[in-house]
Amino acid sequence: TSPGLACAAAAAPGAGGAPTVFSRIIARSVPAAILYEDDKCLAFRDVAPQAPVHFLVIPKRPIPRISRVGPQDLLGHLLVVAARTAQAEGLADGYRLVINDGKHGAQSVYHLHLHVLGGRQLGWPPG
Repeated sequence: TSPGLACAAAAAPGAGGAPTVFSRIIARSVPAAILYEDDKCLAFRDVAPQAPVHFLVIPKRPIPRISRVGPQDLLGHLLVVAARTAQAEGLADGYRLVINDGKHGAQSVYHLHLHVLGGRQLGWPPG
């Protein structure tokens, strides 16, 4: 099992409202290479990149999982920010968006996040 899958298997959704690493990045108590920020979201480089370009887009308001998103949530905004940041990062030839959900989806941090990966030809199937 890869270290990422082991982290996902051990992760617990909603551990008593404890702050996640992403909420600590938003609060600036954990450093991150921030690429974009507005009042709704934050985009920053992944600390363990899986492609030459690998960044995350997260909502500032914590939403644990994509499967628990309500109609009021701003998923469209997150997708637009992902696309614009990908363009700014030089991913004109394409990129992949990934959202992991739950244990079997290899979600290791229970704060919704979009992975944007590019900068090389990605394989298929992905997992």
